[in-house]
Amino acid sequence: MSIMKDKKGLIMGVANERSIAWGIAKKLADNGAELAFSYQNEGFKKRLTPLMNSLNSDKCFECDVSKAPNDLNSIEKMFEEISKIWDKIDFVVHALAYSDKEELKGKYVNCSRENFLNSLDISAFSFTRIAKAALPLMYSNGGSLLTLSYLGAERTTPNYNVMGVAKSALEASIKYLAMDLGKDNIRVNALSAGPVKTLAGAAISGARHVFRYSENVAPLKFNPQLEEVGNAALYLTSQLSSGVTGNVHHVDGGLHSVAIPKQENLE
Repeated sequence: MSIMKDKKGLIMGVANERSIAWGIAKKLADNGAELAFSYQNEGFKKRLTPLMNSLNSDKCFECDVSKAPNDLNSIEKMFEEISKIWDKIDFVVHALAYSDKEELKGKYVNCSRENFLNSLDISAFSFTRIAKAALPLMYSNGGSLLTLSYLGAERTTPNYNVMGVAKSALEASIKYLAMDLGKDNIRVNALSAGPVKTLAGAAISGARHVFRYSENVAPLKFNPQLEEVGNAALYLTSQLSSGVTGNVHHVDGGLHSVAIPKQENLE
C-alpha cells in the first residue's frame, strides 16, 4: 500500500518496540511515508536506532521538549534542523508525556506544584510549541498534527491523577489549535487509545487492574493492539481524514462509551 507515498513526517516519543509511537511509525512507513524521529537523550537513541534502521530511516534529532527555545536541543532548534533536509513536512506525531511516577500514586490533591507545572509543560504545552514550530514547513501544503490522549482526560482513572489534568489540557489545546490552523489546511487531532502494555503504562501503579477492567467492560471485549492504534493514526495523518479536525478519536474497544457496565462484566 502507498497511501502515504511522498509524505514526510516526524515521530516523537518512541521508547521501544512496544511504544504506541512505534506502532504508529511502522504503520505509516508500511504505507509509504518517509519518517524522521526525535529522541530525548543518548539512552533513547540507542534503543531507537535499530528500530529506525528496520524502516530504512536515518533521520533523527535530539530534542528535549522541556528545554527553552534557545537551547540547542529544544523543539524550535529541532525544526530548524529538519528544515535543512526537508522543504515540507506533512505530519507530526506527538507521543510525549511525563509526570513523577511517585505522584501518580494515592490522591491527586497531594500533587506538588513543581510536578503539576512540569507535567503540564511536557505533556500538554509541548504540543502547542510543536505546532507553532512546525508551521513554516506546513504552510504551503497543509498537514496533520496528531497527539495521544487517554480516557483519564475525560473521567477519573486509578493513579492517573495529574496526568489526567494534563491530558485534559492537551485535549482543549487540540480544539484551539484546530481553530487557529484550519485556514492553513492544517488538521489537529488526538488519538485516545485504551490501555496498551507500554513502558509508560507500566509506570502507573495498578496498571494490571486497569487493563483487566477495560478488557471486561469494553463493548468489544478487548484492549487495542498496536496494529489497531496504528490503523487509526494512518487514518488521522492521511488524506482519508481530510475533513476531520479538532477531534479526539477513541481506539479503546468502545470503553469510553460505557457509563455503568453490566453487572456480569464486573463479576
